[in-house]
Amino acid sequence: MDDNKVIRQLIRVNLELEGIEVVTAADGAECLDIVHQVRPDLVTLDVVMPRLDGLRTAARLRADPRTRDLPLAIISACSQYEVETGLDVGVDAFLAKPFDPSELVRLVRELMQRQRSRQGSAPAAPGDGDDTGSSVAGALRGHLGAGEAKPAGG
Repeated sequence: MDDNKVIRQLIRVNLELEGIEVVTAADGAECLDIVHQVRPDLVTLDVVMPRLDGLRTAARLRADPRTRDLPLAIISACSQYEVETGLDVGVDAFLAKPFDPSELVRLVRELMQRQRSRQGSAPAAPGDGDDTGSSVAGALRGHLGAGEAKPAGG
C-alpha cells in the first residue's frame, strides 16, 4: 500500500519478477477492502497515507480476528516514534525508504516463509492478480500503501 504510484509500481515489478503475485492499494481504507476480498499472504504498508494511514491500517488488521495473524511490513521512511508505534500495534517488520529491491524481496519471502512455518502448511495458492488501478503491493495483497503478496504458481 502506498499513495505514490511510482513506488507501488516499483514494489510490484520487483516482487512479480520473483514470482510473487501483487495486488495494490493507494491508501489504508482501500487496503482493508482488498485484504478482505483477496486474503493475501502478507501486507506491506506505507506510514503516511491519505484517508487511513499505515499504522492505523495495521492496528485495524490486528484487531480483526480474520487478519490478526497476517504478516505486516511497513515500507516507509519512519521516525523512531513510528517504528515504536508500529511495534506496539503488531507490525512484523520495517524496511526504510529508499530501499534496495533485493531487500524488499528478501523481507517479503522471509515473512511469507515464517507465516507458512507457523501454519505448518504448504505454500498458498496464487491469488487472482487483480489490481485496483492504483497499483502496489503491501503482496502482499496490497502494499506500500497497501500491499499483499502471494507466491505465483502456488
